[in-house]
Amino acid sequence: MSVTTRQGLIDYCLRALGHPMIQINVDESQLEDRVDEALDYFRLYHYDGIEKVYLKHRMTNSTLDIITNNSSDFVIGKKLTGNDSGATALVSYMVGGDSMPSDVIWVRDVEGTFTSGETVSTDDGVTAVLAENPLTLGDIDNRFLPLSDWIYGVNRVIPFTAAGTSRSMFDLQYQLRLHDLYDLTSTSLIYYKMMMNHLALLDFELNAKPDFRFNRLNNRLYIDISWQAGLVKPGEYIIVECYRALNPADAPKMYGEPWLKRYLEALIKRQWGTNLKKFSGMQLPGGIVIDGNALYNEAIQEQKDLEDEIMAKSAPLEFLVG
Repeated sequence: MSVTTRQGLIDYCLRALGHPMIQINVDESQLEDRVDEALDYFRLYHYDGIEKVYLKHRMTNSTLDIITNNSSDFVIGKKLTGNDSGATALVSYMVGGDSMPSDVIWVRDVEGTFTSGETVSTDDGVTAVLAENPLTLGDIDNRFLPLSDWIYGVNRVIPFTAAGTSRSMFDLQYQLRLHDLYDLTSTSLIYYKMMMNHLALLDFELNAKPDFRFNRLNNRLYIDISWQAGLVKPGEYIIVECYRALNPADAPKMYGEPWLKRYLEALIKRQWGTNLKKFSGMQLPGGIVIDGNALYNEAIQEQKDLEDEIMAKSAPLEFLVG
């Protein structure tokens, strides 16, 4: 019978340990904890535990919530100042034709902290009254992108600009194909290949790729660029090449993976042995003696063997960056 659910995986492992013929002295909450432990280890080290994906993220403005509902009165690019706090920001826009909501002012380059209920104004006399806890920082002012808990590593951020990436009739690649590659049966690809390598070198030297930093424990992708230089605009998309942990809800066959079933079985046996260790040496009716230590040691060895097996098959360390 195929295992495709969390409970099905638990039931399979309990049967493998002798249930229902033998009472498995492990609590339901302990079983759930061991499943989580097994899944975490599977995602961290098993080659099928993660998948390579390309995620898009739309850059967001910071926002100021207002109660006067007159955001359309503020001119884009104007400096906005809090009358009480002295905090400042620039009125911004959203790329793509999005209109600013009436109860929110899109801003960027925030300096200072706006206070609840204060009045903000621009030098041309436009004012608005802020709501409670009005400021929400966006990506541009945060200087990082929030990523999902499922992201385990980031390989690269797709460059914002790159030489030779356009496809207009004035583009160098277009002209090369138009004049030199019209007949592939009589034209050598050597020249084209040399030119593409040359373009790639120019792109590498002249268009610096954005450096980035990522740690999956805080879910923040820091991109080391000059955010205030206008390189990234609100509403534009950034593509992130990353490795995402496999979600059993999307891939239920994960529960039936042979290694995972054997590993969870060893973890449940370890928990069973831990629960029985304090009764070691106790004699039951019929002369049976409880030996929790032996059960625990057997489980520990099985767990170690399975971890050694998966480490021998895991990807090299440079497989994940960030």
